[in-house]
Amino acid sequence: MRPQRALFAEVLDIDITTLDVDAVVNAANETLLGGGGVDGAIHRAAGPGLLDECRALPQVRPGVRCPTGEARITGGHRLPARHVIHTVGPVWRGGDAGEAALLASCYRESLRLAMVRGVASVAFPAISCGVYGFPAERAVPIAVREVRAWLADHTGPMRVVFACFGPEMAGLYRTVLAE
Repeated sequence: MRPQRALFAEVLDIDITTLDVDAVVNAANETLLGGGGVDGAIHRAAGPGLLDECRALPQVRPGVRCPTGEARITGGHRLPARHVIHTVGPVWRGGDAGEAALLASCYRESLRLAMVRGVASVAFPAISCGVYGFPAERAVPIAVREVRAWLADHTGPMRVVFACFGPEMAGLYRTVLAE
């Protein structure tokens, strides 16, 4: 029987690139070469070393270094975080194209990589809720469920931060965490 521990998750309305945590999660695209939103902000703040390291990651097929639902890890470069965990969330297609399962996989795979690297603190953005169009009211419960399940099944220190862009998203996370 695994020891149970309380969920240690906090919600912050903050720029994820400013957080002093072991790892920040990047809501990336499959190329891992930067983009808009969180992805662009992380690449800009981390500097050109992050792009160089991402370019060096092997492609699993032309133009794809990280398929949807998977995760890869790099150094943090100029970020306060030591690592960047890149994960590719699903594009919302109405909810019947496996989006929920792929989003859940993003959280599990990111936490798995964090554990492998000995990460004690990790910050997540609202994966897929920006330009990928995943409705936040559906995505946030998935994020909270997956983090809770992970923390219940794994021992060792893990501080999880849900880094939100704006008070509305932070409020949604706080509501779901309180349930």
